[in-house]
Amino acid sequence: ALEYVKAGDDSGAQQLFEEILAREPGYIGSYYHLAKLFERKGDTESATKWYEKGMEQARNAGENHAYNELRSAYEELTF
Repeated sequence: ALEYVKAGDDSGAQQLFEEILAREPGYIGSYYHLAKLFERKGDTESATKWYEKGMEQARNAGENHAYNELRSAYEELTF
């Protein structure tokens, strides 16, 4: 999915990130990248939603570092 982002194919990247998360909701890095994609597109509402979902997954998995990264990006966007 990151190859799509690098190539400038945001819609392809979005589709792939969403497919990954549908199959593997515990793949926490994808929440961050998907939220960043929406952020770049100016869709703050969707970015916020994906950051929140990612923070919830990270917290449930005990992934403190990932949680803190997601929270930091979320706070930058919302404050």
